[in-house]
Amino acid sequence: MIDLKGKVAVVTGGSSGIGLATVRLLLQQGAAVAFCGRDPARLQEAREKLRSEFPHAEIFAQTCDVLQAEEVQRFAQAVRQELGVVGMLVNNAGQGRVSTFADTTDADWEAELRLKFFSVINPTRAFLPDLEQSADAAIVCVNSLLAAQPEPHMVATSAARAGVMNLVRSMATEFSVKGIRVNGILIGLVDSGQWRRRYEAREERAQTWEEWSGNLARRKQIQLGRLGRPEEAAQAIVFLASPLSSYTTGSHIDVSGGVSRHA
Repeated sequence: MIDLKGKVAVVTGGSSGIGLATVRLLLQQGAAVAFCGRDPARLQEAREKLRSEFPHAEIFAQTCDVLQAEEVQRFAQAVRQELGVVGMLVNNAGQGRVSTFADTTDADWEAELRLKFFSVINPTRAFLPDLEQSADAAIVCVNSLLAAQPEPHMVATSAARAGVMNLVRSMATEFSVKGIRVNGILIGLVDSGQWRRRYEAREERAQTWEEWSGNLARRKQIQLGRLGRPEEAAQAIVFLASPLSSYTTGSHIDVSGGVSRHA
């Protein structure tokens, strides 16, 4: 149990998956939480569900595309008015792009690099004035193991993820004098809508999710023998965002179930 009462957190991409699990865990620990997403219907569904689960919590949600700087600035201003000064920012980047070097177009490269970098840059710029005013301020970036262990069928995403890992280290160095810690997590295969859709499209209809995902884990050589759960990634995120990691900055926690082969 971490006591986060009196603290304000922001989670981008917070309406589903790891983002939603992080919002939920922050609320469980007593924080006031704002989150955003691009899909109004999904955002509304997540907000209603959370308000039902946490009727006395301070929750704010707003539609926002983190690649649009003006939208992010409006979101930041609304969060300040609703909840106060933000002390924890979770940059939860989007999905990956399946492509090799041969079939990745210039437009694909530009889109992938823009997504991975500016989904961190825009929110960090928008909330930096808040973080500078907050004690124990922290930024956490959700990244992928691809940053350290690239895959040839995800060449653009792997390269962009590596750049974000470097960006985290650079921001940690620059922001340390402001009292702001910056860290990240490197996720492996996590149970998500993407994998659930692949399961629904399986050829062997008799296979249960546990059997199908277990076989996937063995093929991917995940030592723990299963996919990760969104809440497991969320636990690492909240640790890095909280005062429990007060002497940690410029670091990444590997949340990949043992599939990592990098040093």
